[in-house]
Amino acid sequence: MPRFLIVAYGNPLRSDDGVAWRAAEALASKYSGPEFEIVTVHQLGPEIADSISRAKCVIFIDAATGPGLAGDIQINELSASTDPQGFCHALSPSHILALAAQLYSARPRAFSATVVGTSFDHGELLSDPVKASIPALVARIDRLLAE
Repeated sequence: MPRFLIVAYGNPLRSDDGVAWRAAEALASKYSGPEFEIVTVHQLGPEIADSISRAKCVIFIDAATGPGLAGDIQINELSASTDPQGFCHALSPSHILALAAQLYSARPRAFSATVVGTSFDHGELLSDPVKASIPALVARIDRLLAE
């Protein structure tokens, strides 16, 4: 059973929205074995709740549109939320956590790790500030995993 679940989501074909996938690649080269599960998805869906049910700690990685400057990193602790978010095809990390609690009685410690992007145009290249932020993002996630 994995002790740590890292969920990197976004669209790697939309420039800076692919930062989570790049961070997941960097983390996968450092963390492997049965204690770690690293998942990359385009958007969060209810199936992630099953993976959450087996983890002690979950970290959601995503790009953000602000506030802040391109490349800024923000880490926030999350809690489960069932606040309505209207009709959409993707769920928020808090909603996925609520689903895991409801279906599996799972309540792992959870965090969001976001990087402010500057370009969400079509393409696979990250902007320079976002690309430069990946080592710092990985280092901050390292500290979360060590807690």
